[in-house]
Amino acid sequence: MIPDQIADHRAQIIAMLRSGKMIHIGGRPVIVPEPRKPVNSQDRGHAIELALAFVAIYVIWGSTYLAIRYAVETIPPLVAAGIRHSIAGGIMLTWAWWRGFRPTRPQWVAGIALGALFFLIGHGSLHWAEQYVGSGLAALLIATEPMFILVLGWMIGQQKISLLSALGLGLGVVGVAMLTGAELTVKGSSLWGLLAVLLGSLSWSLGVVISPRLKLPSDALGRTALPTICGAAMLLIAAGVTGEFRETHWSSITLRSVFGLGYLITLGSVVAFTAYTWLLQRVPPALVATHTYANPVVAVILGWLLAREALTLRLVLASVAILGAIVLIRRGERATAKLPGIVPAIAEIETSEECA
Repeated sequence: MIPDQIADHRAQIIAMLRSGKMIHIGGRPVIVPEPRKPVNSQDRGHAIELALAFVAIYVIWGSTYLAIRYAVETIPPLVAAGIRHSIAGGIMLTWAWWRGFRPTRPQWVAGIALGALFFLIGHGSLHWAEQYVGSGLAALLIATEPMFILVLGWMIGQQKISLLSALGLGLGVVGVAMLTGAELTVKGSSLWGLLAVLLGSLSWSLGVVISPRLKLPSDALGRTALPTICGAAMLLIAAGVTGEFRETHWSSITLRSVFGLGYLITLGSVVAFTAYTWLLQRVPPALVATHTYANPVVAVILGWLLAREALTLRLVLASVAILGAIVLIRRGERATAKLPGIVPAIAEIETSEECA
């Protein structure tokens, strides 16, 4: 061989050694190239699905507070909430029925109990309050739910309050006090609106605490559909009793209110909840529960950008305090989870969190 051919041959051997592995066949070394690993389109597709699902529970649920504000501008609050949950609950119950779900009488009773706490009081008060309270502020006050759950769980002996949880409660109280003080200094603000949001958070928290004692369906879709449809029926009855249907001027309802209500029904209730239940079956509940931190932030930013809601330093500091309180409470409750005989409320928070 001439030198150039020798050099080329040596380069080919080195390239083969780098691209494959050597095995012995019949006592002779043979280089077998490593097969190229094809791009797994299924894994990539699953990653995209996960990302879209998290966007749904982060952004869509965070934006529902602003959608509520738009809806109740020209639609009475109980009417808006009743229509929203009637349609959304009907869709979910029909879907669950088509999949074979058949609710029993005890499950209907449980659905009525949770429907009253979650939707009649919880969402009814929230829709009413957003006539007077900004959407970002409402979202931050709703974020107090883990605090209420912790205290209620402690009161019934279901939960111990650790040092971290106690610090979280104290920090959360400071954050709520800052929000309340800031709102009362603004013209047109309403103390009753603030109290109504907190009442809704307390009611939802009570529903979370008692839900393990109720005979709820094991089917995830049916578990949500029953309380939703029961709560919707109670909201519509309440709207009739309080005269909201008589006060509704259907011809005066604006396109923005119609859009807000339609957004709540389709994206807020059906799409986001579907993404939520889908995620619970594929990733740890603690990861899904991170929407608790994202939703108030999204609501505050959207309220500031689209509804010209005030974004003050006090609001930012209160937001940090409340979100920090949630972090401390979650860590404290995970610490108490190791104590014998204690079923921490965090287990319920991670799969039963309130969204607007």
